[in-house]
Order: sequence, then C-alpha cells, then structure tokens
Amino acid sequence: MSVKAGKTPVPVLLVDDEAQILKSYSVMLRTAGIKQVITVDDSRQVLPLLDKQEVAAIVLDLSMPHVPGARLLNEIATNHPVVPVIILTAVNDIETAVECMKAGAFDYLVKPVERSRFEASVRRALDFHSLRIEVLSLKRSLLMGDLENEDAFSSIITINKKMRAVFQYVEVIAATQQPVLITGETGVGKELIARAVHDISGRKGEFVAVNVAGLDDTMFSDTLFGHKKGAYTGADEAREGLIAHAAGGTLFLDEIGDTNESSQVKLLRLLQDQKYYPLGSDVPKKSDVRIVVATNHDFQKLISEGGFRKDLYYRLRAHQVHIPPLRDRTEDIPVLLNHFLDESAAAMKKKKPTPPPELATLMSTYHFPGNVRELQAMVYDAVARHKGGVLSMESFRDIIGRERTAAAPPKGLKPGTPASAENFPTLKESEEALIARALELSHGNQGIAANLLGITRQALNKRLKRKAPRKS
Repeated sequence: MSVKAGKTPVPVLLVDDEAQILKSYSVMLRTAGIKQVITVDDSRQVLPLLDKQEVAAIVLDLSMPHVPGARLLNEIATNHPVVPVIILTAVNDIETAVECMKAGAFDYLVKPVERSRFEASVRRALDFHSLRIEVLSLKRSLLMGDLENEDAFSSIITINKKMRAVFQYVEVIAATQQPVLITGETGVGKELIARAVHDISGRKGEFVAVNVAGLDDTMFSDTLFGHKKGAYTGADEAREGLIAHAAGGTLFLDEIGDTNESSQVKLLRLLQDQKYYPLGSDVPKKSDVRIVVATNHDFQKLISEGGFRKDLYYRLRAHQVHIPPLRDRTEDIPVLLNHFLDESAAAMKKKKPTPPPELATLMSTYHFPGNVRELQAMVYDAVARHKGGVLSMESFRDIIGRERTAAAPPKGLKPGTPASAENFPTLKESEEALIARALELSHGNQGIAANLLGITRQALNKRLKRKAPRKS
C-alpha cells in the first residue's frame, strides 16, 4: 500500500453496528478538521472494502454481530499491517485490552470516550500511518533512484547527487500534512523547495509565502490571522489573514528563526490545535493549511541561547530538509552559469555571450556566501556590461576580489594570535605552499591562481621561474 503525491487525502474508517455511534464520532472527527471519514455498520463489509479502498486508520468496535471485532483486528494486522487500528468499545476489561494490544491494536478506548482523547488518538494514528508510508516510499525511492515529479523541480538547476537526494525526500514527504522545516544558507533556494513541496502535495489551495523576519507580535498575528473590524485603531474593516488565503493550500513562513517569543507561542498553538483567533475575536477559526517554514539560522544555537522554543522546533521539524551551499556542489557552477547566461540575455534582449573557458574554474575557487542568488546577480551584472565578443571576466574578478578582501581571516590565521616557534614555517615555505594551493584550486591556470593570491600573473610567473630548477 502506498500514498502517491497529489492523491486525495486517505480517509479514516469507522466500524460499529450502531448507526448513532457512527454518526456521533463521524461528526466529532469532521469538526476536528478530519474531513475524510467512511462509516461501516456491517462488519462483513470491512475486509472487502479494505481490498479496494485505502484507509489511513480504522476505529473498530469489538462487540458486533456477524464478524467480531477481535477477528477483524487479526485479519487487518495480518493483511493490512500499515493501517493502525483503534479499538473503541464498551468492554472495560484489562485482559481484553491487553489481548487487543498484543494482536496489533494501536490504541484501546472505552466508550463513552472524551472528545479530546478520541481526537488525539486518531491524530496519533494518522501520524503513525503517515510515518510508515514515508519509510516505505523513501526505501522505494532510494532503490529506484528516479523522480516521479521532475517538473516540480524544474526551477532548481542542479546535477548534484545531494540535491537529487533532497528531491527524492521531498517527493516522499510532500503528500503528508505534517509541517516541513527547510534549512540552508541565504540564496540556496529554500522557497523553491517549499513550492515543490506544495506542487507535489496535490493540495488544491494556494501557495502563500511571507517573510516573517522583523514582524512584531501584533503584525505577525494580523498578517497570519487577520482581524475583526475595530480590533485596533485604524482597523475600519475586517480583514482575513494569510491562513485564510492559503486555505486548503500551503503557508510558507520564511526566516522563522527571527520571530519573537509571543509569535512562537501562537504558531505552536496553531500547529497543535489547528485553530487560531483573528485579532479582536474570541471565536476560533479552523485552520486547513500545510505549514512550511525556512531559516538560515542554526536552530540548536538559537535554542541554547533562548531565542527559539524547543517545543515549537520539534513540532516544525516533523520533516526537515537541508539544502547544501553552492560551494559544496561545485559541479553545479558550470550548469548554473550557462542557465543564467541564457536567462539574463533573454531578459535584456541580447545575444547570449560566449563565456571564457576559465570562467567556471574561477567561480569554483570562490566560496559564494550568497550562494545561487549571488551567482545569478554576478552573471546578470556581467551580461548588462557586455558589449560583444567573449564575455569579460573583469566584473567577476572585481566582485570576488572585493569579497575576499572584506572576508574575515581564516580560522587559525587571525591577526594577533600567539604562535608557537615549534615547526614555524619560513616565509619562503609559506609562499611556496600558497602558490601550490592556488595552482591546485585553479587546476593549473596561472591567471586564476594569481587572482587568488592577489598578485599579477607576471609576478606569479616570476616566482614560478625562480622556483624552477636550473638546467645544468
């Protein structure tokens, strides 16, 4: 049994021979936001239904005519092991409960059960089913190595194996309802991954993105939850928040690590209860959105410093996607260069310039603090200056040179750090090591190596000639 992206949400199956109980618990689940519910009042229909209908969880009565619930439990556990079964019965007996749990029941509830207890049990069962499906799907995806939704990732240009693995994982988790946490440095394409999650999920609502960095608590609440008329001075009309606009879809919250404590508490309540309060209202509204968040912060550091709630972090990271920086996937640089040359030339209505062969090599020596977004800006700037012929490397060299000058010294080479006299390299040894490393990074290209060293090509050439052994 598997769940494929874009599929209609899998229903919960309620099985009981009393129609009134079926109606009551069905309404209870739908009120809680679990809309897809199937009811069966004849236990003989359960197994044939499961052979043709996929379900995410089963709520099963024990005392029924025809086929007893205990026998159904054994059949389901054997033939449909992915589906969790919750026993809901009037039999308040410890021995019976133990036997059911041994037989594979997910939970055992005694009628009449409290609404909150019932809802919580069904939600846990749905999460459990979702996790099982993800594991099976991930195994299949990794073994096959293929993507079923290539088009969803068409805006992300890559040939990197790590990125392909990210795509495979996104396909597996997209169809679930759980939050997704996307981490990675500025400019790696976190919003593009969030859009791919939404596109593959098959959710019918919109993808709505908002950067929450810098929003105080009132603005955060107003932006997400909306407000009633008269909620505050200037609120002349009621306004729906982004949660309402994204109903049935995905709400993407970028820079979630920059939110304050009060906003974090409200987001936690939203995730726990699927309810929210517009500003000025004491009547809750139901939420039907998938929450996807992103940050470039180190969450562990944020939590240890008291900047982010640990409970919210664990709620958000039901699924976590980390996007590697561009410097860790240098094989993508030539592909991205070509893509952005095409894109920028078309945008500026110019003929695509021919890049010099050494340009990609120069780019591979750079650490790209701004990642793909920075590379795109560099290419657009170079194409804007381009007049004709081969694309000039000067604008690239200028930007890289300025960035290297402004960058902090590498770890271990900070000015003023005391050094031991033991094994201290001579100036000549340091120069030779730096030249060798620059030539290694530039694949032997002396022009690029000289640029890395901050000297002219002629100066590097002199040093290399001086170093070369003399012929006898």
